[in-house]
Order: sequence, then C-alpha cells, then structure tokens
Amino acid sequence: MLLRMSTSLIRTLREDPADAEVPSHRLLLRAGYIRRAAPGGYTWLPLGRLVLDRISEIIRAEMTAIGDQEVHFPALLPAEPYRTSGRWTEYGDDIFTLADRRGAEHLLAPTHEELAALLVKDLFTSYRDFPVTLFQIQTKFRDEARPRAGLLRGREFLMKDAYSFDLDEAGLRAAYERHRDGYRRIFDRLGLDYTVVHAMSGAMGGSASEEFLATTPVGEDTYVGCTDCDYAANTEAVTTPAPAAGDPQARPATEVHDTPETPTIASLVALANARRLAGRDDWTAADTLKNVVLTVRRPAAETAELLVIGVPGDREVDLKRLAAALAPATVDVFDAWHEHPELVRGYLGPQVFDKLGVRYLVDPRVVPGTAWLTGANEPGRHATNVVCGRDFTPGGTVEAAEVRPGDPCPACVTGRLTMRRGIEIGHIFQLGRRYTDAFAVDVLGPQGKPVRPTMGCYGIGVSRAVAAIAEQHHDEQGLVWPASVAPADVHLVAAGKGPQVDVALDLGTRLAAAGLRVLVDDRAGVSAGVKFTDAELIGIPRTVVIGRRLAQGYVELRDRASAERTDLPLEDLAERLMSEVGRNVV
Repeated sequence: MLLRMSTSLIRTLREDPADAEVPSHRLLLRAGYIRRAAPGGYTWLPLGRLVLDRISEIIRAEMTAIGDQEVHFPALLPAEPYRTSGRWTEYGDDIFTLADRRGAEHLLAPTHEELAALLVKDLFTSYRDFPVTLFQIQTKFRDEARPRAGLLRGREFLMKDAYSFDLDEAGLRAAYERHRDGYRRIFDRLGLDYTVVHAMSGAMGGSASEEFLATTPVGEDTYVGCTDCDYAANTEAVTTPAPAAGDPQARPATEVHDTPETPTIASLVALANARRLAGRDDWTAADTLKNVVLTVRRPAAETAELLVIGVPGDREVDLKRLAAALAPATVDVFDAWHEHPELVRGYLGPQVFDKLGVRYLVDPRVVPGTAWLTGANEPGRHATNVVCGRDFTPGGTVEAAEVRPGDPCPACVTGRLTMRRGIEIGHIFQLGRRYTDAFAVDVLGPQGKPVRPTMGCYGIGVSRAVAAIAEQHHDEQGLVWPASVAPADVHLVAAGKGPQVDVALDLGTRLAAAGLRVLVDDRAGVSAGVKFTDAELIGIPRTVVIGRRLAQGYVELRDRASAERTDLPLEDLAERLMSEVGRNVV
C-alpha cells in the first residue's frame, strides 16, 4: 500500500477544534482521521479507515481462531422480535425507531441477540449442530441524549458482537472463557493497557458479566481495584460487605427528640453531639440513616412509583448504581413534595413507610438489629434507636450508596478499594436462556427430547477502540500509534527542493511492493518544518527523513515512540525497515 499526501484526502489542522473535549477527539480530528458529520456521527477519512480496518482484521482473526463464524445481520430491524423479547420497551428512548410507508415499526439495531436466536432456530435442529458461535462486525445505533467525547460517546458506532449457543451450562462457561481469553489476545495485540472487571448485565440480561476497561483518566467508567487481591469491578457491580445481624429486641427503646433546623446530616450530627442525644457525644454521619425519595418508572408503565432508599448518612445515593440495580426501570429524583404532605421533607424516617405503602429499600449495611438516628416524620424532630427489624422492616436491600476509596474489598475483606477510570472497550455476558426462551428455540437432544440452548454474548467497541488506543498512545506533539494498528508502517518525508521527492516516491514504491504500508509526504510548496509537525501529529511508528544528507547517501530514521533518531545509508534502509516490521524482503 502506498499513499501520497499530495493526492490523498489527508487534511491536518493547526489548532484544536473548539468542541474537542478529550485528547483522542482532539487529535483524531487534527490529524485528519475523522471529521464530524453530525452530533454523535463521524466520517472516517482514509487514515482513520485504515486504522479501523486493521483493528477489525485483528478482531476477525482472533474470533475465527476460537471457532466463531462470521455473519452479517441487517442494521434495520423489525420491531416484533424486540417486542417479543421485551427490549422494545426496556431500551426506552435509547433506540432509534421508525415506521415504513406501510406503518410497520422498525428500529436501528443497538445489538442483535434476537436476530441471532431466530437464525439459530431457523437453521439448526439437532444437538449435533452444537456448539455454534456467530459473530459480526456491524454498525450499531444508540439515541444518545448527549453525544460527546468524539468516538467515545456517539450515536453511530462500529461493534463486533458474537453470540454463542450451547446445550448446557458447562458449554456456556467454556464458551465464555474461550472468548475471555480471545479478548485478552485482541487487546494485547492492540497495545492497550486494560483491566477486566466484574460488571452489571443491564438490558442484555443474564448472569455473569465482565467488562474490559482501557485505563485512562478521561474514561467515563469508574471502577475499583483492591490493594490486597486481584478483585476489580465496575462501581455499579461492587457489592457491600454486610455486618452481622443482631437481636433487634436487645436495643434500647426509641426516643424522639426536638431537633429544629437540622434538615441536613451535618447539622443533625452537630446538634446530637451538643445535646448528647441518647447519652452520646460521639455521633457521626455514619450513625444516621438518610432516606432519599425517588421515582421509578418501569418500561411501558403509565405512572411512576415512589421509592425510598435508606443509606448511612455519610454516603450519597449513586443514581447510576441504583439505575443499574433496578434496570430496566428508570430512576428520577423526586421533587413533588407538595403532592405528598405525608412525607416530611428533611425529617423522613422509615417507621411509617409500611403504613404509607411506600416501597423502601436499604443499603446492605442496614441489617436487623442495627440502630439509627433518623427522622421522626415530624417537622423539626428526629429519633434515636430506630432499629431495623423492630421499628421498621425494609422491602429489601439494594446497592445504591456511593463507593469510596478505602472501602473494604468484598472479595478478600482485608484489602481496601482504590478508584480508577477507564473506557469500556469490551463486554462479555453469560446470557442464559432469556432469548432462546423468548423465541422457543428448541433442538432435538441426544435422548430424543427437545433441548433449549443457552446463550452467551460478547461485544467489542471497534470504533471506540480507535479512540481508546489514541487516549493511551499520544504525547504533546500528536498520536503515537502502536505498530499493530497504525495506518502505515513507515512515513517517508521528502524534506528539500532537490531530488528528495523522487527518491521518496521510488523508495516508497519499492517498500510497498515488499509488503509494507507506506505514507509518503511528497507535497510541493510545504516546508520541512510543517511536514515534520504533521508527521508527529499523524503518529506513524517510523518516519524516514529524506533530506540534506541524501547527497552523501544517508537518510534519517526516527522512532515515533522513543524519539530516537538514526542516520542510515539509503541502501540499508529497506532491509532495516523490513526487519523491524517483521516481514521478509521480497
């Protein structure tokens, strides 16, 4: 492959685009890899398309190596399969829907579990056909409310998704591990620094779920790691170690206290210590029970229901964690206090929720026998020794409290959690039979009886991987692509007004014929300084400068990552490049 900058669609920018928020967005635009076409939608220019294709080639090779078969589903899908699975309503506003000229409803595909299950039902009839895994690299769509960060949060994106079908749980686990190992090989080949974390399944459904997160400070996913063991999890999936339950009846009786002008936890704790409520002057926010009122709307429900979440007062409710726990329902902050005078704002306690018929879920730390300082459901009054299991009975527990650095590790308990940020680049699920049940996918088993296959799902954000690599591989001058995904192996820069351009083009032709991907900067009327600046911005792993020393038979080889520069005889260059790239000269 030989690309000439004088004739190729490569346009670099000197200044950062005004709307570029993160390094990958800024640099991919400036270096001429992508152009914004619409909010959340980008045109792939030649350099960007080359990177995208190289990533796809690596993914395709590794998926084929583990036995997956490539298919290609349509992106425009009928609504009926998604109604059958329930996801037409579960996805809510996150999907693009439309009607054809006959009024039939369709959607632009966010994912293809339904189509994969229907294809298997159509083509496979016997246990002898299994196991089977299908994969595709396909454009997907999401009606993102606030597209941002370039390729990291768009409305249209390229994704690799695979779907495994096995006859039993052992087969599903084997397929899951096979894809987990395959993903590691893919991301290693892409040059990514990543962590595998426990995750929530969300609208996909299923049981076991893990995310592959590329570590970067601009990542929108927060995850935790442990100081003492290898535990890692998305914050949405972190579980809270619960204390041992006690005897609720062994606690002192509840006392109600006048606590005027204490609508906040901080003001309540200060007053409780000043007045030695319940004989104590060591109250902390962790001794209080904060009750947060929210509204929850289930898919297709006409009205929302009230939900109160109880968490220790030193914690805030993390709405993202709560939404993940309650998915596919959506959660909103409650603000209609005037419509519910029975709920005393700022002084709400759990003692009345059963009587009011309000659903009440608590943090796992709120176990039977624990006693709390909380609202007395009267303006200006709180109560001490409000005991779980005696004075109130929650409707269940929920992981809704914020996760903080230093929290105990749920895996080893002795370790402490640290907080990190990353970009989700892959997600794998053990789906189970949700979709094969929905479509009654049955095959004849070895005993002559119907067997219902169980599914796994395995996704990689291909276009997002371009951005993730750019986030991890750049410096102040520009992009620094790993050799495995760079749009070219070598960038030849003709720096001079003499024979340099002709030499660069001749060298580029010979290198391309030998199997290298070559980009030649043969632009006329462009200074050497501008060409060098563009070379650093574009980020090809090796740059060859054909400049002043050409008359002595020398060129300069620059390594983009290390910034090392070496003068080489022109006659030795091809062999050196072929050796470094890992091909043989032909």
